[in-house]
Amino acid sequence: MKKTIYLSLTVVLFSAVVNAQSNVASLKKGEKSLKQEEKVIKSERKAERQALRKLKGNNVSDQAKQAFIRDFGNLPGTKWERTENFDEASFVKKGITMTAFYDADASLVGTVQSKKFQDLPAKAQKVINEKYKDYTKGAVILFDDNESNTSDMVLYNQQFDDADNYFIQLKKDNKEMVLKVSMSGDVSFFTQVK
Repeated sequence: MKKTIYLSLTVVLFSAVVNAQSNVASLKKGEKSLKQEEKVIKSERKAERQALRKLKGNNVSDQAKQAFIRDFGNLPGTKWERTENFDEASFVKKGITMTAFYDADASLVGTVQSKKFQDLPAKAQKVINEKYKDYTKGAVILFDDNESNTSDMVLYNQQFDDADNYFIQLKKDNKEMVLKVSMSGDVSFFTQVK
C-alpha cells in the first residue's frame, strides 16, 4: 500500500514538474514571438513612412494655409516660410509661440515650441546635469508629432523618425551639440552643430 501511494505521489510530482517546464518553455516562446511581432510592426511602420519630399517653388502652398486654419484656426500674425521640405507657420496660440510644419501634401507633420530645461523629464535633467556638467545649456524645444502623418521630420538639418521628443542644445568651448530626450526621459546624442 505504501509503495502504491509513493508511486502515485511520484507520478503526480513528475507530471507537475513536466507541466511546469512546459509552461516555462511556452512563456519563453511567447516572449520570443512578442519580440518578433514588435520587429515586424517596426519594419511595417518604417515601410509605411512617407519619403521626405522636397517642395517645389518658393511660395507657401494655399493648401498648407487652409490646412493650418483647419488645424489651429485663423490666427492673426501667422508668419509663413517655405523651406526645402516644409511650409512652416510661426504663430502664437494661447500665449505659446509655436511653429507648425506642413509636408508636400499640405499635411501637418508636427509642431515645435520653446521650453525650459526644467520642463524636461526629471530623469533626463539628472543625466544631463551629471554627464554634461561642463556644458552650457542652451535652447530647449519640444517637437510634438502629428501621429496620423507618417512623414519624417527634420530639425537641426537632421532627419529623424517622428515622435514626440525634446531637444536641448549644449555648448562647450567651440563645440555645440544637440541631445534628444524622449518623453520618458531617455537621453541620446542627436547631432553636432559646430
